[in-house]
Amino acid sequence: MDPDYLPFHSSPSKPVFKLPVGAVDAHCHVFGPAALFPYAHSRKYTPCDAGKEKLFALRDHLGFTRNVIVQATCHGSDNTALLDALATAGEQARGVASVHHDIGMGELRAMDQAGVRGVRFNFVKRLVDSTPRASFLKIAQKIATLGWHSVVYFEAQDLEELAPFITQLPTPVVVDHMGRPDVSKGLDHRDFQRFLTLLDDNDHIWTKVSCPERLTVSGGDYADVVPYARTLVEHFPDRVLWGTDWPHPNMKSHMPDDGLLVDFIPRIATDTAAQQALLVDNPMALYWA
Repeated sequence: MDPDYLPFHSSPSKPVFKLPVGAVDAHCHVFGPAALFPYAHSRKYTPCDAGKEKLFALRDHLGFTRNVIVQATCHGSDNTALLDALATAGEQARGVASVHHDIGMGELRAMDQAGVRGVRFNFVKRLVDSTPRASFLKIAQKIATLGWHSVVYFEAQDLEELAPFITQLPTPVVVDHMGRPDVSKGLDHRDFQRFLTLLDDNDHIWTKVSCPERLTVSGGDYADVVPYARTLVEHFPDRVLWGTDWPHPNMKSHMPDDGLLVDFIPRIATDTAAQQALLVDNPMALYWA
């Protein structure tokens, strides 16, 4: 583990908010354990181990029924830890993988049988080396034949340049963490308005209204993130997802209490219909249909 790496919360609180039956944590990870699933040589960080047993114990503690496990950059394109977790969870989990552009359809079909339903394309420069867009398009063309979707991760200032690529993808698209807006700039700033326009103009693009702990400037109860997430939930109720982001890799300011993150949900999805869509109907349609 890197010297400045913060381990996940060892004893998260029990949420006050009662999740709807069948709720899905639609963004989480498994890390290692390194003795069984070594981290990639190309990784930009070395985390603490956070294996499947810890993840599934958290699922049950918080009251979720299912997980969507997203391949982490510290494992590169070796999806072995992800696939192992999916095998253990069965129908209680689905996965999002990271793959090379030359992957064969046979391997993709095997992943599909294992429960993978998407591939992640990461554009956050501090986390990954640059990959040619043509490589990502080759992957997207292959996974489109399986009915999978593309997950894209970027920061708000990069959207203007990335938008033509995102809209070119031949699959449904899920944007991680609201496109990482700078919440100090306000809802009316062109960066967030550009993101709203992207979703307005492309009804195949979804977003995760997750990670207030990463986006907050004020800290505390993440009040400065609420207007952004609530706006997206209200405008695109059938295209929003939510996840814990456990075990919260590369958090520098603090390590969030996952129980308090669950209690953030009713502040952004303010009635039972919105909560049902965000936590059950939408992820089930995308990952379990």
